[in-house]
Amino acid sequence: MPRVAGHRKGGDAVRRLIELSRSAGISWLTVFAFSSENWKRPQEEVDRLMELFVQALDKDVKELHANNIRFRVIGNTDVLRPAVKSRILESESLTRSNTGMIFTVALNYGGRWDIGQACRKIAEEISEGTIEPSSVNEEMVERYLSTHGMPEPDLFIRTGGEKRISNFLLWQLAYTELYFSDVLWPDFGEKELQSALDAYASRQRRFGKTGEQIEAV
Repeated sequence: MPRVAGHRKGGDAVRRLIELSRSAGISWLTVFAFSSENWKRPQEEVDRLMELFVQALDKDVKELHANNIRFRVIGNTDVLRPAVKSRILESESLTRSNTGMIFTVALNYGGRWDIGQACRKIAEEISEGTIEPSSVNEEMVERYLSTHGMPEPDLFIRTGGEKRISNFLLWQLAYTELYFSDVLWPDFGEKELQSALDAYASRQRRFGKTGEQIEAV
């Protein structure tokens, strides 16, 4: 089958994961839809991916809104086609006041891009004299990331047997629990999500402390 068939089934998996996550009480869900490196793929595949994304917005955002889910996009959207950008803005505007789960799509996103654009904005502020170089710290960098206002991820799930994070949320994953599944993304469902959540629940998150310190709290 053509690769686009897998992408279409991957979209079905996203819809399935949104519902499963909402039922599980997960309040923040972020999916990596298209990386800043994916432009290197065949042009026909890139074009079809963008078409599928627009179709998904047209089809699914009203349902997200009806379920009180807020929709957001992170990434370098400046270079996207006008049709894609307009759909994103419309979808974000429609769901902005929703108070349920926040569903974020990383589109034309890369962790290195995110850190780089944050550093560039800070450098511009320093050049304009609005901040001092000595005031630059981790908290300031975080404020300029595209994920500002989002909590750092608790759990990162990578499917398809891959054992890498592929330039996703490099800054934000510093203390995230990593889970790798051999299941291909289009087949990822309730059983696989529960296995990931069970693995997460079994781990002790220490954030630099000792196990004894955590247990004493």
